[in-house]
Amino acid sequence: MNPIHIGMIGLGRIGLVHYLNVSTMPDVVIDWICDLKADGTYPEQFPAAKKFTTDYREVLADPQVEAVLITASTDVHMEIAKAAALAGKAIFCEKPVGTDDAEILDVYHVVKETGTLFQTGFNRRYDHNFRRIAEARDAGTLGKGEVLKVTSRDPEPPSADYVKISGGIFMDMMIHDFDIVRYISGRDVKTVSVLGAVLVDPEIGKLGDIDTAIVTLEFEDGMIGVIDNSRRAAYGYDQRIELFGSKGVAVAGNVHTSTTVVATKDGVVGDVPEHFFLERYREAYRTEIVSFFDKVRNGGTPECTFEDGIKAIRLAQAALEALKTGQKVNVKPVE
Repeated sequence: MNPIHIGMIGLGRIGLVHYLNVSTMPDVVIDWICDLKADGTYPEQFPAAKKFTTDYREVLADPQVEAVLITASTDVHMEIAKAAALAGKAIFCEKPVGTDDAEILDVYHVVKETGTLFQTGFNRRYDHNFRRIAEARDAGTLGKGEVLKVTSRDPEPPSADYVKISGGIFMDMMIHDFDIVRYISGRDVKTVSVLGAVLVDPEIGKLGDIDTAIVTLEFEDGMIGVIDNSRRAAYGYDQRIELFGSKGVAVAGNVHTSTTVVATKDGVVGDVPEHFFLERYREAYRTEIVSFFDKVRNGGTPECTFEDGIKAIRLAQAALEALKTGQKVNVKPVE
């Protein structure tokens, strides 16, 4: 089996996660790493890569490169993706796919016209716990879906500097949940209602954002959904999903730092959930990249498409409008 030759564009926190995973895959060759900070120390820091550059155009000009992983800052995702599609490269793009609607739709059309393989990086779809719920839904075990509940709470609030560039709680944090409700339910969302507040960190409020939110969703078939987000959970990273149907319920709980429970006459004590997303979803990050490479090698539609990425943005946009107006908001179509 011939190896897949790739370029990695952007090597921040998530880019490093992907590098560490890909570097252990014997059937994938990292021909290029492109990073704005790339210097003479990079070959020693990242020995699995062959070449280094600060200009993504060098990566795309290499005819041996079959696919690119775009993990640069969100504001340049679409610029790079458009160039990659026109260069004939398969694309894995971290979420969110972009920030400007016109630019996103322009690249979306280019990707469709060129037939480019494009996978959006919503890694939670690849968590084996959440996939088990989707499998139960597909098998009809739960009957008709009626209520979907998603709890997503970070262990501590982000810094003010991060909040300034994050795009806000809906685009930065809850966008994962907007994608997962569509994945778990197998349905699109019709309307969004929001109740939000600043209960964790006043500085977040001063920057025009909120840190606590309850979002109510009305799906196209009438099913009801609820997402609750908080920027602080004192006990660790809180990630839970429940899908309730006419025949039963499927529940995915937190992943804890160990499965050990100590029971005595004084009570029962277990360990806290994993601290944050890098620990909680370490296997999901690997699985999503393996899935992408499978599509590069064998063809087919990725499990999380460009359209899925845009639909998550549409939900985030609707949530922001609902927060501002206090009204129920209809979710806009992709185009």
